[in-house]
Amino acid sequence: MEDNQELQQQIDILKKKISKLENSRKDQLSIAVVSGDMDKILAAMVISLAAAAMDTQVKLFFSFWSLSALRDKKKSAPGKDFISKMFGIMLPKGKDKLSLSNMNMAGMGPMMIKYLMKKQNVMSLGEMFKSAGELGIEIAICEMSMGLMGFKKEEMIDYPKLRYCGATTFVADAGQSSIQLFI
Repeated sequence: MEDNQELQQQIDILKKKISKLENSRKDQLSIAVVSGDMDKILAAMVISLAAAAMDTQVKLFFSFWSLSALRDKKKSAPGKDFISKMFGIMLPKGKDKLSLSNMNMAGMGPMMIKYLMKKQNVMSLGEMFKSAGELGIEIAICEMSMGLMGFKKEEMIDYPKLRYCGATTFVADAGQSSIQLFI
């Protein structure tokens, strides 16, 4: 009888541990998007859309060079200092101005990729961002990176689930996610 009670206690302990493990991760994808290269932004968006289409919650954390993709070409922000203005001039303004990580060829590479995407009925980056918004994909912008790059909230794209936060928010989201990527 005593052996049965001890065995039952061990089983109960194991059940609690299994329950914790089963509930420790969500069906969620968290991607830290750091590169500002067109092909890498494309990869992040394609993976995000695929995951969202499979009912996986998706959270993108844009930081450093990737912030260029989120700049709205029609918006500007007044009151920038010299260095911030220089970053604004030197970095691409929006997803349509991004270069490729390889074979950029003085801007010809992105034009060729865009042509091929259109020819093969692949969504453009603009269409991908629109679909991402419709599917509820969250985009978080790193506030520290914005400050370092001299960008302001007023010049970022309009997006339904856009938020501004720090790296700790991404780490917390990633910690709850069953899949984490760094692009």
